[in-house]
Amino acid sequence: MKKFIVFSISFLVLFVAFQVISGYFITLFYTPDMTDAWSQSGSLSSNVVIKGSSTFSPILLAMLAATIAYFSPKIFIKKSSN
Repeated sequence: MKKFIVFSISFLVLFVAFQVISGYFITLFYTPDMTDAWSQSGSLSSNVVIKGSSTFSPILLAMLAATIAYFSPKIFIKKSSN
């Protein structure tokens, strides 16, 4: 159980770190097209709607995938040795 807790914590830390690093590089190398954006801005509405999204769901799904990945070799090893 201790190995699983260490695995889970390290997985979550690495997952968040890779997400932040990839977001940094995507933002760093993004080049906006100002002329196209300016020409499309005339047809946009002047109302602003802010919608939030949960970051909990991807982390939960990643944790579930890590749990399955951690325990699946033990299941297959037990079945094949019998």
